[in-house]
Order: sequence, then C-alpha cells, then structure tokens
Amino acid sequence: MTTILIVDDEYLIADILSFALEDEGYMTVTAGSGQRALSILEREQPQLIITDYMMPGMNGIEFAEAVRAHRLMHSVPLVLMSGAQAHLGMERPDLFVEVFDKPFDIYALVSRVKFLLQSEEI
Repeated sequence: MTTILIVDDEYLIADILSFALEDEGYMTVTAGSGQRALSILEREQPQLIITDYMMPGMNGIEFAEAVRAHRLMHSVPLVLMSGAQAHLGMERPDLFVEVFDKPFDIYALVSRVKFLLQSEEI
C-alpha cells in the first residue's frame, strides 16, 4: 500500500488531509514537526511527503533539505503547503515538486497527489 507522510503542526489540517487521502486508498502517517517526521522516515518509507512550512524547530525548507540528504529518501516527491511562505517553496524546485497555498483546495491537492504517485509508478 502506498504511504504518504503528512507533516504539519496544525493537527486539524493533518487529520483532514489524512482522511481525504485514506478515502482514496492511501495509507497515511502524520507528524507534528519536521524532527518527528525525520525520526520515522526509515520505518515508514513513504512514497510521498506533504509538509507545512511554518513548524516549531524546523521549517519546511529545512525539513525538505534533510529529506533530500537522507540516503533512502532523497528522491521521494515533496509537496509544500504554506500560507505566507509559499513563494519560498516555489523558489526551490530542487526540493518541492508542488507548492500549495493555504488555505488549499482539498480536491486539487488530492488530485495532484494521485497524479504524482501515478507518475512515480511509471
């Protein structure tokens, strides 16, 4: 089963994303911080990661850089969600395959995730 890691310190957003993606048949794992997400990467081995930008301890770009440096996860597609900092993610196509502004359209996000995961299977 395809696993998606959702990293967001706003638990309501993480839960909404999780429920929507699970309805589409994906397994989801959530983490409330970049540090926590890094600690579960090898165990869960997600096929895609969705991360917020503003989080305690480590922002979304710092988290994405750590993922890219990880020996097993360096090629996993990363999607950034952000309110005011989305432009920072758009400036880093080396890190993120997609950037969504908050508030985001859940249907557009789920559709894009499905497309990205189909692309990975090819």
